[in-house]
This record gives sequence, structure tokens and C-alpha cells, in this order.
Amino acid sequence: MGSTSRICCVILRVWELVCSAVVLGLVARFVHVVIVGGGSNDSRLIYTLVLACISTLYSILFIAPFHYTFLAFPADFALFIMWLVAFCLLVTRVATATCNSVWYWNYWGYYWGGWYANPVVINGPGDIGYAGCSQWRAVLAFSFMAAITFLLSSILYCLPLGSELVGAMEKSCIH
Repeated sequence: MGSTSRICCVILRVWELVCSAVVLGLVARFVHVVIVGGGSNDSRLIYTLVLACISTLYSILFIAPFHYTFLAFPADFALFIMWLVAFCLLVTRVATATCNSVWYWNYWGYYWGGWYANPVVINGPGDIGYAGCSQWRAVLAFSFMAAITFLLSSILYCLPLGSELVGAMEKSCIH
């Protein structure tokens, strides 16, 4: 594997780490706020939180460009699928409305904005404002970027391995 591919692999691992750490921090903070507010946690957010923990640990462990890291491309592909599932689960929670959905008003914005301390009847965004909207959009964006980065990582790691196997097979057939 050439030095260019190794550098690209390290850059992808660093970006995987950044994406998963951002999602981990934002979702963990929200889960903390929900616990303080006495609410129940959404299972989709818990799945995303656990996946972000696993991805962060995985990226830290495999950030160095050693040979064993290039053999971990099946795990990269599995994490790609898991991140894609997490993204789809989060997006289907709000559909196309993002910060204008009922779920957002009554759950994410309600707890992120601290409205649990002074309960109000929520009829729309005018009642709670857009508290936490940028954080929610960041969770969606970084979870999608994490999925794509894990896909690129699995493809990049898979290509050199495939070419090494083909080269080894050609050498064995020639001799």
C-alpha cells in the first residue's frame, strides 16, 4: 500500500473520529438533559449514542496505518450500514420538517430549551422557539457524514487488499 493511500486512510479515520465524537457529544448532552428533566429517552437516540461510542473507540484504535488496520474493512462496512440505519432512524423521526415537526417541539426542543423546568403547553415553534435546532441539524449532518466516511474507508481499504490478492494469484500462476 502506497504512502498516498496510507495518508488518505489516516485522514478518513480522523474524520470518522470527528464525526462520531460530535454526534456522541451532542446526543449524550441531550440524553443528560432528558434525564435531568425526568423524561424518557428515545430508543433511536440511544442507538445513535451507542453507535457513536463504538465508532469513536473503533476510530481511535484503528487510526494508525498498520497492516492490521487494513484488514478491518469489513468492520468499516458494517459501521457504514449501522450509521446509515442511525441516520434513517433519526430522519424518519422528524420527516421533512426537521425543526418544525411535532416530535421536535415536544421532545428535542422541549428538553434542550429547558422548558421542562417551567412546563408549557406546546402548540408550535412559537411556544418554545427553535431551541436546539442547530444541534439537531448537526446530529443529522454528522451522522450522515460518518456513514459516508465509513463507506469510503471500507472501499479504500478493500482496494489495496484486492489488488494484493490479484497480484499474488498472478505471481503464483506465472511461476
